[in-house]
Amino acid sequence: RRGEMAKATQLIDNEVFRAYATYTAIVLLKMMLMSLITAYFRITRKAFVNPEDTASFGKGESAKKFLRTDPDVERVRRGHLNDLENIVPFVGIGLLYALSGPELSTALLHFRIFVGARIFHTFAYLIPLPQPGRGLSWAVGYSVTFSMAYRVLKTAWLL
Repeated sequence: RRGEMAKATQLIDNEVFRAYATYTAIVLLKMMLMSLITAYFRITRKAFVNPEDTASFGKGESAKKFLRTDPDVERVRRGHLNDLENIVPFVGIGLLYALSGPELSTALLHFRIFVGARIFHTFAYLIPLPQPGRGLSWAVGYSVTFSMAYRVLKTAWLL
């Protein structure tokens, strides 16, 4: 079956697709967790962007001091934005890749490396770890997505 496109009715039985679904769910949940971490930092640092969010901390002028930016909140937000820029392409390209009939071992290698790189990237961003750790983890994940895209194009267009 290598090199054949999977039929829709076979997806649930397709080991590569199941692996894709598993690892995609992991990185999407990780990305969703970043929203909760952002909210946690906003609340603990009392740094909000919307006036209605400050209502618990006072009214009028006394609440305005909580309408501010905080370096920790902004760091989490940048990590979340980086997830959006990298995980969304992985989800789309990974789906096409999973449907393009790759070997299970090769697909697992792609999915696992990407997920590991994104998890490491998050820790490197939030702790923060010294560079080039974060940059290398970004580059590894990005390269995996490009590798899958190349294999999809090679299979679909016979490049």
